[in-house]
Amino acid sequence: MASRQYVSGGDWPAAEPRRPWARRYRFEEGPAALVVDVLEGSAAAPGTPAQRLARVLQVLDSQYGLYVWPCAVVLAQYLWAHRRSLPGKRVLEIGAGVSLPGVVAARCGAQVILSDSEELTQCLQSCRSSCLLNCLPCVPVLGLSWGRVSPQLLSLAPIDIILGSDVFFDPKDFEDIVTTIYFLLEKNPHAQFWTTYQVRSADWSIEALLYKWNLKSIHVPLHSFGADKEHLASSSMPGRHTIEMMIISLAQSEGTSLYSTLDFSTR
Repeated sequence: MASRQYVSGGDWPAAEPRRPWARRYRFEEGPAALVVDVLEGSAAAPGTPAQRLARVLQVLDSQYGLYVWPCAVVLAQYLWAHRRSLPGKRVLEIGAGVSLPGVVAARCGAQVILSDSEELTQCLQSCRSSCLLNCLPCVPVLGLSWGRVSPQLLSLAPIDIILGSDVFFDPKDFEDIVTTIYFLLEKNPHAQFWTTYQVRSADWSIEALLYKWNLKSIHVPLHSFGADKEHLASSSMPGRHTIEMMIISLAQSEGTSLYSTLDFSTR
């Protein structure tokens, strides 16, 4: 399934020295910018990135969670656009893998927890590598499998935001994901699930599942945070892929939500 368009690094002219990074993303808003370098390999060496530089590691492997996919770049752009809302927020990324959104959230001042399936040891190691590369020793990495109430899930500390990029990839997993999100939102009634997904089939939908589990969704237009482009963050992502974003919360949650405080005006 992996396509070469997602794996660069061998396309530099022979006359140029090989860059230490395979791909570079530059998230910008006004004069502020965050640069994220994507490295390739199977192990990460600790680093001391500059204040406005982050790094993640992708691996040439058949597991989907080990690549930086277009949805992750779009979600990272959203986080950067709303970075002033993140300091001190407690954030959980599910299906994190390479953990680009989680790393961006951490660099913006959020208290982040990274998670992936407890059965996908390589994806969990990828989360740890991203923490190591960015000198984030206090970021926990947990094995959380969708649809399974595990001790790790039960013992999670309170959270404000759940992140998920392209987790709605396989329809057979949709209900397990939604039930896990419902469980987390029931424990944290004012929390929200910020998720980006790629439109792969007009027949795929989670609307019925959201209704079944008493959840509601709000569509977030990409133009509201500068993500309605083929080339985002000075990269080739997301290309011609159709990416959407929504925020999911409890249908009967009360009070002022974090989402309602954000500005979605065209930038």
